Amino acid sequence: MGLLSDPQCRRALARLLLSLNTPLCVLSYLSGLTWFLLLPALAPRTYLSENAMGSTMVGEGSDLGARALALAREFGGHKRKAGWSVAPTFSGCSEPPAPPARRRCCCSCPAPRAARTTRPWGCCWPWRASAEVYWAKDLIFLVTEHDLLGTQAWLEAYHDVNLTDIHSGGVPGRAGAIQAALALELSSDVVTSVDVAVEGLNGQLPNLDLLNLFHSFCLKSGLLCTFQGKLPPPEGPSGPGYAQSLRTLGLMVLGQAGGGPGGAHGLFLRFRIEALTLRGINSFRQHKFDLGVLGRTLEGMFRKLNNLLERLHQSYFLYLLPSLSRFVSIGSYVPALALLLLVLALRALDLWMRLSRSEEGEGDPPPGEARGGLLWLVPPILVSWGAGTALYLLPVRGQAVATQHFPVGEAEAVVLALIGIYVAGMALPHSTHRALSGGGQRGWMSLKLVALLALALLLSCLALLNFSLGFLLGATLVPPAAAVRPGGNRLPLAILLVLSTPGLSLFLAVLLERELLEAPAGLGEAWQRFLGALGQGLLQEHLHGAHLSPLLCLGAYPCWLLLWNVLWWK
Repeated sequence: MGLLSDPQCRRALARLLLSLNTPLCVLSYLSGLTWFLLLPALAPRTYLSENAMGSTMVGEGSDLGARALALAREFGGHKRKAGWSVAPTFSGCSEPPAPPARRRCCCSCPAPRAARTTRPWGCCWPWRASAEVYWAKDLIFLVTEHDLLGTQAWLEAYHDVNLTDIHSGGVPGRAGAIQAALALELSSDVVTSVDVAVEGLNGQLPNLDLLNLFHSFCLKSGLLCTFQGKLPPPEGPSGPGYAQSLRTLGLMVLGQAGGGPGGAHGLFLRFRIEALTLRGINSFRQHKFDLGVLGRTLEGMFRKLNNLLERLHQSYFLYLLPSLSRFVSIGSYVPALALLLLVLALRALDLWMRLSRSEEGEGDPPPGEARGGLLWLVPPILVSWGAGTALYLLPVRGQAVATQHFPVGEAEAVVLALIGIYVAGMALPHSTHRALSGGGQRGWMSLKLVALLALALLLSCLALLNFSLGFLLGATLVPPAAAVRPGGNRLPLAILLVLSTPGLSLFLAVLLERELLEAPAGLGEAWQRFLGALGQGLLQEHLHGAHLSPLLCLGAYPCWLLLWNVLWWK
């Protein structure tokens, strides 16, 4: 502090930062990417933090196999009569059935010592989980129609809230606060492995102890468990093991950044109910398990959850997974994004010092540069955020008009309107500052300073809500944000800006996901998936309250337009 109080020391430090600003920015950006790439190699092993679940020494006596097949045939008969196709979600602490033929059903089976019974809307099959006296919690079995819509409707009715546009009838009774939930997606009574989905709505994740508990019982029963469709990587420091861990970590980051529920469990998380989705896989033919093995695994989990006296809270809620046996905590992955944000801070500090020096030495303004002050910034800022607001509001609101005047369906009208407004917005802001006289060099420097601060604020908030989305946006937007400036040869910077636009970044994310899944997609297939992702993002925002669409339209896109305006500043 003593050195900073000396004017000569401050001037020397300012000159040093100005001269080394670009090398420091490059070093910080590369360090952030390197930090992220090293996360799989530095990830520690997972462990159970909750003492009540610290051992798998419980006896499982489930006879789920035969009972589930009989119940599946009963479900199949009801399905053929009613012609319904629905998806099951089972929540509570029990051994839930998993029929391949499904019908809407919700049952609550009380424990022997419990007196509560819930029979909500739909058809119920009374089924007591066990005659053992150790069950102390109510068990709810839910089979929903229309997949996630049915789950959303039941959750809102059960908690007597209305968070979305879905309207559901009330339930005649409740079993109290739900502690944990498991959503089963099984298409056969024989599986080769079980894949676990953890990504919830808007990047939410369940408590890590719930995932660790399931993995522990899978190891105990010999059930093959995968994550992101990938087998566990080989242990020890090896190239193939690191590559597979990095691929799995990348798939989780892409899935979490999408903001949609990775399964029915993702809707439970918003109600503070720890949940997982378990999917039966039939692609590893060297392994085969019947429902009895899965039933004993689930029974062991519910026996442990039955012992809890409070909600899961001791383990992590913010983490990344390179595999089911290793995890990356928030303290380990946040520095990767912090190093990217440091680039924006260094560039903003450089612009601030240059503007301060120009004000101190300023007499009359140079020719062609007016004394408009911050008034120069009003037109580009208004037009940029206006274009983002139009991108967010008009496609859905104007789909009825589009279908009346053009030979397209409602879904095609929304996607085409999105693309049209997006491209039109790129043509508007770059000349808006001409509405006022000049601005000159101080004008574009002030506008870039505003753009850098807005982008840093957006990424900082995303780091707390959805790290994966914040990191992907930072990795693509930080380089052009640091490099963009008017004058000279603008073609390379224009190409860099176009490649980093949020829309094209989403398209590249689709290609990257197919590569990580080891199922590369051609440009045609990738384009179809990209259009589907656009429509799905809007649909999830209106049905479930996903935040990806408003964040990109009202946050990332306007920030990018400000940078685009800086590039074409006169």
